[in-house]
Amino acid sequence: MDYTTKWFVVMVLERFFHMSETSALTFMLAVHEKGKGVAGVYTREIAETKAAQIMDFARANEMPLLVTAEPDEDGDEP
Repeated sequence: MDYTTKWFVVMVLERFFHMSETSALTFMLAVHEKGKGVAGVYTREIAETKAAQIMDFARANEMPLLVTAEPDEDGDEP
């Protein structure tokens, strides 16, 4: 598969970011339109661990999902 299904993205948002289904659907659609989005703000260590866990989960489910941990625009930790 060369794309990630919207339902997999919603499941990831619910499971790893504790979003409701409605919030996850809204966020997924916004990311689909804009190309990226911020699902949460965490310390660097937590953000990097969460991103790695999600990427492992996506690979295990053969979904080409990309999740990154990035510092915020002010240069603070992610």
